[in-house]
Amino acid sequence: MTFLESNWTCIFGNGCQGVLTEAAPELVQGCCSYGAHFTDEKDQKRVERAAKRLTDDQWQFKAKGKDGTTRVKKNGEIVTKLVKDACIFLNRPDFHRGAGCALHVLALDNDESYIPLKPEVCWQLPLRREDDVQDDGHVITRIGQWNRSDWGAGGDEFHWWCTEDTLAFVGKNRVVDSMADELIAMIGQVVYDQLLAFMDERSKQPQGTMLPHPVRRVRA
Repeated sequence: MTFLESNWTCIFGNGCQGVLTEAAPELVQGCCSYGAHFTDEKDQKRVERAAKRLTDDQWQFKAKGKDGTTRVKKNGEIVTKLVKDACIFLNRPDFHRGAGCALHVLALDNDESYIPLKPEVCWQLPLRREDDVQDDGHVITRIGQWNRSDWGAGGDEFHWWCTEDTLAFVGKNRVVDSMADELIAMIGQVVYDQLLAFMDERSKQPQGTMLPHPVRRVRA
């Protein structure tokens, strides 16, 4: 809840230090250095269809994507291919459209949402959805912030992670407002409306004091 009430915002290309073992803001790779992990085959196929729509003007490595955009790791995980040590969809700073995800460029050029185009993990970050299937078949969905530990052992090697640094808590709005589209895609409009109403009402309560996000708390 404190994260949804915080003013975290993505600072890709604007102070983001990336997720390598040392600070590398000049590379403008953000969290794209290791490629995107797909949640399932449906996620993979959806991105592959979107990739076919990309033009040379939108995608720096379109030529390399002609032979496919995904690879299978030794552990069986399916991820996007890497080109020059980062995701194949990541346009670099020397590209004429600038640094950033080619799929995001496609969305901007066509005035459409990037959510149906990008891998789920990419458009959800730093929100993390966990679905817990109960014995009776019901599914309990939990939404939280994506922490360094959620990356597994590899997360310990990151020099920097955005939900742990005040550099990223500079947005003008609460996360529940700035990431409304992502939250609605994850939990549905009805539940989102209930969440928003609860948070708005909670902020008006006179009793008690809501603590800021742990990263923003001033320690004596």
